[in-house]
Amino acid sequence: MARVLHTSLVAPSPAGTALHERSLPLTYLDALWLHAPPVERVFFYADATGDQVLSNLKDSLSQALRAFYPLAGRLRLTPGTPNRYELHYQPGDGVAFAIAEYHHAGFDELATDDPTEVAKILPLVPALPAGGALLSLQATVLRGGLALGVTVHHAACDGVSSTHLLRTWAWAAAARAGESAPEQPVIDRTLIRDRQDLYDAFTAPPPRPPSGDDDGGKPLVGIVSPDVQQLLATFTLSKDLLQRIKDAVAREAERRGVPPPRSTSIVAAFGFVWHCHVRAKQAGGASQAADASSGGNRRAYLLFPADHRARLDPPVPDKYLGNCVGPCFVSAPGQEVAAAGAHGLFTACAAIADSIDVVVRGGPGYWDGVMERIIEVFSAAELPLTVAGSPRFRVYDVDFGFGRPVKVDVVSVARTGAVSVAEAHRGGGGGGGVEVGISLPAEGMERFRKCFADAMACLLSSARCD
Repeated sequence: MARVLHTSLVAPSPAGTALHERSLPLTYLDALWLHAPPVERVFFYADATGDQVLSNLKDSLSQALRAFYPLAGRLRLTPGTPNRYELHYQPGDGVAFAIAEYHHAGFDELATDDPTEVAKILPLVPALPAGGALLSLQATVLRGGLALGVTVHHAACDGVSSTHLLRTWAWAAAARAGESAPEQPVIDRTLIRDRQDLYDAFTAPPPRPPSGDDDGGKPLVGIVSPDVQQLLATFTLSKDLLQRIKDAVAREAERRGVPPPRSTSIVAAFGFVWHCHVRAKQAGGASQAADASSGGNRRAYLLFPADHRARLDPPVPDKYLGNCVGPCFVSAPGQEVAAAGAHGLFTACAAIADSIDVVVRGGPGYWDGVMERIIEVFSAAELPLTVAGSPRFRVYDVDFGFGRPVKVDVVSVARTGAVSVAEAHRGGGGGGGVEVGISLPAEGMERFRKCFADAMACLLSSARCD
């Protein structure tokens, strides 16, 4: 475990007008994440050590929290209501900020793309303090660098908002001459129209599959704690590889005599990873046996977040502080997603493109029936593959004045079974690549690595892939 040297409560800076007690009600978009595990990230910075660095991080955090004061408050049940929740801030509230040291593994051992034991990384991310805390931070001194752990309650805000806070904090810490400050967050929950029906559905305890199903007692959410043998690894899809995926899918569409699906780097990246993930699970044997027993019609599911800021009526500002994302539902026959070569890639990418089109066309009406779709997906024989993060967050641009991070991991994927996505930080083929983080037990990781390598080899040899 990391040895915590000091923990302090960092309050928003008192500069200017004093902050008074305030409450910010949760919208139905926040309530969607009320029962979700917190998001845990760790940023690795090389050679960022010394008392001055740690002191500056603490002081600049206070400055950043001035604009993001709701995150210094607490999540609570609104007084006098049975199921209405709010972010409540009062003077004296603050964010727990721990200073720790860790000698069980060195910087180079942890800040790597190679499979690493999750147990070695978990001590670098702090738990949320009891009592409804929304944000917790930990700066851990390593041999050769610094790890900055960030834990956020998802009901408080989405990834767009949390990374907005991080960039604001980094700007305050770096104090770069001539560089404009990030825009202020927009703190106004009245911008989102109320949906009482969805709010009530999302705040209710997560449902389970119908009684009698052989579900092993699993709830309709992911893993609650990582397996002791769990590994975390990062895989990079370069710009060139993403283009090869798009080309292979387009050729397969032409061969089938159908219009090519939407062609973007996100569709290509998600399709490739989903294809590899399903292939790896089927290679494990259990999925194949279950699929055979169901007549070969077992479906595979993928869920990834879609930003609705520009799609709501009225649209919500880009810098809105809160949640404004919803699930994008994807499904296809598992055997077809796992099929070798361009066939499997086409099935995966076409299904993803279709689901994006549904979101784009749906507008505000997209939310009608969303709870039924959630229950359907999580009641399936196998939990869906879910996605955390986005290359749009630009997490590798979070520079506190001592250089960009060498590595950024979303550690909470070990708890949820999700895959994380971000812009590629190395080996990205000149930029434009995507990196994917995944956590699996050792045997599952080896199967996934093999499927990933085989699919890459297929794309590098068009004759083999087509």
